[in-house]
Amino acid sequence: MTLKTALAAPFYHSRAQKLGKSELIYYYAFDRRWMDREQVDLLIHRGVEQHLLGTDGEMYYPLFDLAEVQIPIGYKPSSSIFDAHDPFEQLLDRITSHTRKEPEEIIARMNQVITEDFDGNIRPEAALVIVAKRNHIPVADLLDPLKQVLLKKD
Repeated sequence: MTLKTALAAPFYHSRAQKLGKSELIYYYAFDRRWMDREQVDLLIHRGVEQHLLGTDGEMYYPLFDLAEVQIPIGYKPSSSIFDAHDPFEQLLDRITSHTRKEPEEIIARMNQVITEDFDGNIRPEAALVIVAKRNHIPVADLLDPLKQVLLKKD
């Protein structure tokens, strides 16, 4: 199950559009007993960072349609939602959520940029940034992590 599923659960079960941080902590840590307070903070931070949660100061709200997320009976998020993610995957997820297109279609666009626009002389990470920019999707927060990935490859 994904980060999006874990973030959708409290809004889905409470049938609320917005929830405060204390309500989220109560849901995850006390009601469901899925995680401790530090993990809830990390989950909220990841949600905001990946543009899945919005905030208007004290309240949080999903930036995706809750109807698109199915929460299975007996669902419990795995610890993998706390793992550090590859910036390439984060950018791909961001593009798919903003454009509402499948990852395969975004990868096809990235490959098109590589072959048609740059004759194969550009790395996939850079081509994905171009795809994001063409769709007016912010990437500034992922540029340094992407650069680090590229430097490790050399």
